[in-house]
Amino acid sequence: MISYLSGKIILKKDRFIVLDVKGVGYKIFLSKKNLEKISERNDRIEIFCYLYVRENILDLYGFFSFEELEFFELVLGISGVGPKMALEIASLGPLERLRKEIEYQHEEVFSGILGIGKKKARAIILELSEKLKEISKQKSKTTKEVEDALVNLGFPRKKARQALSQIPGPSKSPEETIKHALKILGK
Repeated sequence: MISYLSGKIILKKDRFIVLDVKGVGYKIFLSKKNLEKISERNDRIEIFCYLYVRENILDLYGFFSFEELEFFELVLGISGVGPKMALEIASLGPLERLRKEIEYQHEEVFSGILGIGKKKARAIILELSEKLKEISKQKSKTTKEVEDALVNLGFPRKKARQALSQIPGPSKSPEETIKHALKILGK
């Protein structure tokens, strides 16, 4: 499974780039938004990838952040959404803003994406909101477990919460979160 590539752009087209990684060229589909961020050729980039496999298809989809890749995978799990549509949805903006748009059921957030009308937007919002609620529950359960572990290690609950609120980036495993929180608490 290819999940990360680093190399030099040797070709840029309307929907994809070809990335030279030590003499091997990988065709990677990018969202329109991410393609606009890339200058023509010879740019050196690092990209997170999703390998889409079907009977006679092996396509790579690229993202500039791991968070965007995770969201793409979440969107791809929605019935009726293929990888090209999921690619454009995942690139709509900062994930937190997009989550709020979905939470408030703003269908217009999907305007401009080919193949998404009002009916499809409602279906996507419905499925995504359920999935995001499930992820939120899992995250809060993990946060509670980590907080309890820090309290069991002798830290006051208030300090444990403060340390957890200072951890940047996407959610990590409980072990990584505890390590990070301990570094913060050790300062």
